[in-house]
Amino acid sequence: MKRLWWRSVVAARYLSARLGARHDHYRRVCNVCGYEGYFGPAGGGLRMDVKCPRCNSAERHRLFKLWLDANADRIAGSEVLHFAPERGLAGLLKPASKRYVTGDLAPGRGDLVLNIEAIDLPDASFDVVVCSHVLEHVDDQKALAELHRVLRRGGLALVMAPVIEGWAHTYENAAMRSPRERTLHFGQHDHVRWYGADIRERIRAAGFALSEFTAEGPDVFRLALLPGEKIFLAEKR
Repeated sequence: MKRLWWRSVVAARYLSARLGARHDHYRRVCNVCGYEGYFGPAGGGLRMDVKCPRCNSAERHRLFKLWLDANADRIAGSEVLHFAPERGLAGLLKPASKRYVTGDLAPGRGDLVLNIEAIDLPDASFDVVVCSHVLEHVDDQKALAELHRVLRRGGLALVMAPVIEGWAHTYENAAMRSPRERTLHFGQHDHVRWYGADIRERIRAAGFALSEFTAEGPDVFRLALLPGEKIFLAEKR
């Protein structure tokens, strides 16, 4: 029975990968590179119609570009610190900013080796901090306090993370330590929580004023975005 089930999973992955390469019903647009046509699969073939075949942008990259196009003035002339830099976002931020610095805990992955829970930089060092899909990996209370500290007054933290809006409260379980347990409980082996709607309270508790950006209507389908996905705009006042 287990072998039969696994064969069905493999078959589904193979089929979705083939369909994702020639999905006749949904032509898309990539606002990152300008590609128009069919998107390919991601997540081992389980998520169809997601990835741009030209620049490899995923939903969150195209959502960020949508926000950036409407808010270019928030980046232009700014000094930007980008944690765990993804190529898709780095390519958008670097040419748009006055000074662009990347940081990562792992050596060689950024300009600086930085621990987001204890950032080795002076207070009020940057105008903008980008933190995309990082908080679900770390002690977010410490990380958010540090993001607030290194921002200048009026500065902006752009935060993205997986959120289950139907959950009022974030799910954490310190007993889940192994990669297998974390994958089961949090969706990925190196995640430590699933955020609920109270992610907003966590961001505000660090001292930020909070607003949100969500794509709506035709943009979601034209760009193949994840419906309801948000960019949290945390401002230091």
